[in-house]
This record gives sequence, structure tokens and C-alpha cells, in this order.
Amino acid sequence: MRSLKRVFVAGLLGGVITILLSSCVTREPKLIPREVLFGNPVKTAPKISPDGKLMAYLAPVEGVLNVWVKTIGAEDDRAVTKDNNRGIRRYFWAQDSKHIMYLQDVGGNENWRLYAVDLGTEGVRDLTPFEGVQVRIVDTNKHYPNEMLIAMNKENPRSHDVYHLDLTSGKLRLVAKNPGNIVGWVTDANLQVRGAMAATAEGGFDLMVRENDGADWRRLVSWDAENSLNSGPVSFSKDGKFIYLLDSREVNASRLVKMEVASGKVVEVVAEDPQYDVSDVMVHPDTYKVQAVSFTKARKEWVVLDESIKDDFQRIAKLDRGDFFVYNRDNADVTWLVGFTKDNGPVSFYAYDRKTKRATFLFDHRPDLRNYTLAPMEPISFRSRDGFTIHGYITYPPGKGRKDLPMVLNVHGGPWYRDSWGYNPEAQWFANRGWVCLQVNFRGSTGYGKKFLNAGNKEWGGKMHDDLVDGVKWAIKQGIADPKRVAIFGWSYGGYAALVGATFTPHLFCCAVDACGPSNLITFIRSVPPYWSSLLTIFHKRIGDPDTEEEFLKSRSPLFKVDQIEIPMLIAQGANDPRVKQAEAEQIVEAMKERGIDYKYMLFPDEGHGFAKPENRLKFYAAAEEFLAKHLGGRFEPAASDSL
Repeated sequence: MRSLKRVFVAGLLGGVITILLSSCVTREPKLIPREVLFGNPVKTAPKISPDGKLMAYLAPVEGVLNVWVKTIGAEDDRAVTKDNNRGIRRYFWAQDSKHIMYLQDVGGNENWRLYAVDLGTEGVRDLTPFEGVQVRIVDTNKHYPNEMLIAMNKENPRSHDVYHLDLTSGKLRLVAKNPGNIVGWVTDANLQVRGAMAATAEGGFDLMVRENDGADWRRLVSWDAENSLNSGPVSFSKDGKFIYLLDSREVNASRLVKMEVASGKVVEVVAEDPQYDVSDVMVHPDTYKVQAVSFTKARKEWVVLDESIKDDFQRIAKLDRGDFFVYNRDNADVTWLVGFTKDNGPVSFYAYDRKTKRATFLFDHRPDLRNYTLAPMEPISFRSRDGFTIHGYITYPPGKGRKDLPMVLNVHGGPWYRDSWGYNPEAQWFANRGWVCLQVNFRGSTGYGKKFLNAGNKEWGGKMHDDLVDGVKWAIKQGIADPKRVAIFGWSYGGYAALVGATFTPHLFCCAVDACGPSNLITFIRSVPPYWSSLLTIFHKRIGDPDTEEEFLKSRSPLFKVDQIEIPMLIAQGANDPRVKQAEAEQIVEAMKERGIDYKYMLFPDEGHGFAKPENRLKFYAAAEEFLAKHLGGRFEPAASDSL
């Protein structure tokens, strides 16, 4: 698990071809069934066993995602888990190569439990049989195959302590007590908890370190609120004398630095870019040296730092089109599992042998996509009204040209996240139905440096929404979007943005779709899960404080502007959502009902923040598609054709 640290809180010829074809209106492609886009993948998430002999992956069993295992080079695939409800989405190999570990919650409540499957007997053990407790994985280590570290909020629902787990006996031992302000832990090469990220009262973080399990903690470095969301620890060096950090102090974009633990002195700037934050960091599983880093610009760009893998990266890049990612590697570091994401095709997975320099194609995650015409995703940028360069992506409907088209503004969640280039099922769905998909990385989105990130502070429903509006106006001015046929759609923060669009700027949109979005920022902040309590200061700094800024938060809450809604609404919510409670949807639905506003409300009793079960996803997307087609025009697949 240590070889690759994902640390994130375009081609010339293809562009020329796109330009040449842009003025031509060709025949509309055939309809892509929702099942192909939003149903279960055929196979996905391959992971090689530490000993390199087996490969696991996720695939359905009677319509439910489970873990399958096969011998490398053989056709002996077998399902080793037996989930028959929500499906398994988070799994990994134990370092002994004899157990598959997976996390599962109940109904989307995010109280994850850790399970172990014995591949010899296929027996399943619940290693954390505690009600109302959330498990987080801290680390595993190849040199300690029968051990791992996990964090649980078992003693206090507000904070996660670290436990050593003996996989043979199932025994748990407390190794790091959380005083209440720790939001993350860092281990060293010996599977010892040596670092901790402590939230501060000012909205920043202190990185605390200690010499061993019994030593006292001391502060190594502090990040204030300005630097808190794009800085943090990556990994200790093998000898524990140094630590690699993402650090945006004194610069705009977070860079990867090497710091001496004893002195707190930065001894090396490993990688940096003036505009873009470091995105991914690849660390060698034995030497603990940084081998490569990526920057997510318009596309993912890798910078190789270790000469020993430069040839491997060059060869991998030639295997397929798209942007690649090394998903995992065996303990001998001979076999790498690599995935390629592309904008207009399925994610393709390969096994790459570093000895022979050859790769074996494994599978596409949704091979049926190859039977349909998918649309390219194109990077775009425009100037905001106050001078920021705003980046994003646009996906045009094939066969419809590029002028006066209905458009969906698809707003990403987070909001401290970003849209990236690659396969996006919603973008393909919109384009296939005849609608332009516009994705805007508004201020507050990550990856573009701290100035852009911090420009979103206390701008929920303010300048963050202005950036979305400016994106729509850019598309209209370019002649792309029909101003009378623009919809706004989103999940989580994107759902909130859809509610803001309907209440703050109703004349810009013809309809809105909100999934799991907060409607009242006061009740949203006051009802976050208890284990987010140490992050409340960050919420107060970046959204607002309900105790001291109630009127301000009301002014940014769609619930208090319901009387301004003039467009039809579709709202969807999971009943067990621990992040955005059911009340966030129902209070605005009730307010719309009282005022006679046109709305449709979908409540899923067995879902949380996002819909994990394919039958629920398909039901939601069927309703959303018919709703959008009614108000945008275009085509849709009748709901009766879904297998619900």
C-alpha cells in the first residue's frame, strides 16, 4: 500500500481531427443504454497479490459486486466474497497473500467494518464487530505480513485511535491514542506510528512526530489556514530521519519537499510547478525513495525522478492511449498493474512485467462501451469576471454540431476537489442524449495552487457560483449553448450548486437536478458526523460559522430563497447519508411543496452519500434523464427498459 501515495484532499493530432470535424453535423449515434454507463462494471480494480502469484478484481455475482481471485496465467477465476446487498467497493490484499481484506458499511452509513477472507477456506471474519464504529486503514507493510494498523472511533465517536491488528489471532492493541484533534496518521518503514496531523484552532494543521510508540509527540511543522488544504505528509524515508511533504508555504502551488525530522529543515525540493499542485507521488516500497510525481493539468503529466523506472514509464505510455496510473505492484517489484483512462472509451488494465518489458492486456472495465460512439472531452478555459483563469472541460454530443445546443452544467462535488480529463459516465450520458456537458473547476477547486483554492473561502453561493455562471455565459457567447436550454446538475456540493442555481440565478437555467446537496448551510454544518468535529474550524473558515455568522450563512442557503425558484426541480437523497442529512433535502422539498413549485423528490432508504447499489443508480438516472429530456429536448431511454 506504500508504493503509491495518491495525495490529492492533450494530444495534438486528436485536436486537429476534432477541429476538422467540428463544423460537420453527422448522423446521431445510437443510444447508449444506462445499464452500460451506470450499471456494474464487468470487471474493475485489479490488484496483484504481494507474492505475485494471484490477481484479484471486482466483478458482479448475481448483480452484486464481489471480489474475485485468479492464478496468474491460469483461467481459474472464482468469487471469494459473497456480498448480496450493496456490493464491495473497497478491498486490498493482506501482505501474507492468503487473505483478501474488504470494508463494508450498512445502507451507506459509512460505519465501515473490516472483513478478512481466508482464500484457503473462503471463510469470512469480521475483524471489527463494533456497532456505530468507523474503521479506517492506516497501513500495511510487506515486512510484517500478519499485521496491519487500523484507526477506529471505538472509544470516542469524535476521534479515531490507531490499533495494531494481528491477522492471525484477530487481536487488537491500541498503539496511538487520539487526543481529539488528530485527523490523520503517518507510519514509518517499521509499521510504527511516527506522525500525526493535528487540526488547529486557527483552521490549519500541525504535523506532530515522535521517535517511537512510547515517546512524546512534538510539533515538526505548522500549516496555517492558507496552506492547510494542499499541504501534508506523504512518507517517511526508510531510516526515519527524513519525511516527504507536500508543502505550499512560501510558494503558491504545493511542492514535494524532503525535510529533516530532527531539525525541521527542508533539505531538498523534490518536485514543483509554479501553477499546479503535486498530485500523485510514487514511492519505492523498499527504499522509500520518491520515484515519480504527477501534476494534473489539462491532462495528467508524470515526472520521473528515478532513472531505474524511466524506461518502464516510456514503455507503459506506449501501451495504450489516454493517461495511465500504476495501480499497484508486487513485493518483488516485477509486476505492475497499470490502468489507462481515456475520455471516449473504457478504462483498460494491463499487467506489465519489468523483467521482460512486456505487458499483458487484462480487461476493459466496461467493454460494451466499445460498441458505441463516445465523445471526446476537451479542456477549456475562460476568464472570470474578476480576472481568474478558470479551467474546465466540455463534451459535445456526437452528430449534433457545436452551435445552439442544449447544455448541462455538471458541477463537481467536494468542493475541495476537481474535475479531470478521462472517462466520465455522466459526460458521456449527457453527450449521447444530445446535450453539451460543461464541467467548470470553479475557485475553491483543488490542484491549481493555494491562491485559487483560497479564493473560494466563504464563497459558497457567492463567487464560486459566479464562476459557474461565467462558464455558462462563456458557452452562450461562443454560440455553443442555447441560452433557453441550460440545466444545472450535481452531487454533494454540486447538488448545493444546483439548488443555488435554481434560487439565486433561476433565469439562467431551465431546470435543476440536486443529488445529496445541502440546502441550509447552518443545519448542514451543525449536523456533520461526529468524527468531522476536529475539522469544524476549517468549515467555519471556508464556509462560515453558524454561531457568529448566521445571517451570512442564511444569505448563502437556498432554503431561504425558495420563493425565487421559477424552474422545475429534481431532488434525490439517501436516507442514511451521514454527511448531508436527509433533512437537508426534505426541508427544501417541503418549502417548495408549500409554494406550489414544480418538483420531483426521490428518497432512497438504503443509500447514503451517493448511490452504491446499481438498481438505485439506474432508477435515479432514469428519472433524471426523462426530466432533463422534458426540459432540454433531446432523447432518452424509457425507464421501463431498465432492469430494476
